[in-house]
Amino acid sequence: MISLGLDDRYSRQVLFPGIGEEGQKRLAAAHVGIVGCGATGSALASLLARSGVGTLRIIDRDYVEPSNLQRQSLFDEADAAESLPKAIAAARRIAAFNSQIVVEPHAADLVPGNVGTLLDGVQLILDGTDNFETRYLLNDYAVKNSVPWVYAAAVASYGVTLNILPGETACLACIFPDSPSGTFETCETAGILNSAVNLVASIAASEALKFLVGARDRMRRTLFSFDVWTNEHAEINAGQPRRNCRACAAQDFIHLAGEGRPHITLCGRNSVQIHERQRPINFGEIAARLLPHGTVRHNDFVLKFWHEPYEMTLFPDGRAIIKGTTDTAVARSLYARYVGS
Repeated sequence: MISLGLDDRYSRQVLFPGIGEEGQKRLAAAHVGIVGCGATGSALASLLARSGVGTLRIIDRDYVEPSNLQRQSLFDEADAAESLPKAIAAARRIAAFNSQIVVEPHAADLVPGNVGTLLDGVQLILDGTDNFETRYLLNDYAVKNSVPWVYAAAVASYGVTLNILPGETACLACIFPDSPSGTFETCETAGILNSAVNLVASIAASEALKFLVGARDRMRRTLFSFDVWTNEHAEINAGQPRRNCRACAAQDFIHLAGEGRPHITLCGRNSVQIHERQRPINFGEIAARLLPHGTVRHNDFVLKFWHEPYEMTLFPDGRAIIKGTTDTAVARSLYARYVGS
């Protein structure tokens, strides 16, 4: 194996005055959390790993499937064929192009009960999620614990990002006091361009590098949005916390407390996620039990069960994604029947 020294691998980045040798050493010592490793998250993970960020903790609840490959740059057809959890697939791919990076993969759903454990020790959080419920949870955790984070989202040809430095800038609840209501576009309804994903990820990764090398004064203090198809763009000042913000001012962390958070949730793709309780699953035993009822396949990370018209993906901790329905009652019934109540 050829040994690639720091000067070799990162030489072009070290030449950039904003990084330099000292900045590269800071990156090597950095510990960053990436929550969600879909389109934006996988691009962020790739950019930061190639930049030499020393430790990446990747948290994602989902698995790779063929429709991801158009925009999720860390994955390939083999990952989709195996239905690998995205966090595991990302760790494998990063190890192949930069073995110097430590990747801590967690195939888990970030919820109030585990957010403290999963994000403990990271110095920066990057948003690769696809829903406001998780983003508000991230915001509560970050503001309460004074951990900076970068909000990022993309749908259709549109992207948006915001740097959140607790105590200095506006937080997510300052800008969006309430979760968007009514019908709004998602990747499932409006589609998505991979160019929009890569642009928002590149901007968010650049802001992360600024923070990690100590260039906080260079970080943007606005909510920045842009459309790669129409060329429209806008910025909203987010330089100061809002005086009556629930999170910043009142320190009222309702999402961190888990108030009203459902344990059965829609997760796109005509699917329902069930995460009511943690229960260790023995894939070998349950595969034998399920085989008379349909097609079963499993590896060390995930079990797939097909019983037309449904597809169940079961994780070792008992969490499941049931595809083929958006009816939570149907999903719960299927789970109880085939896995147990």
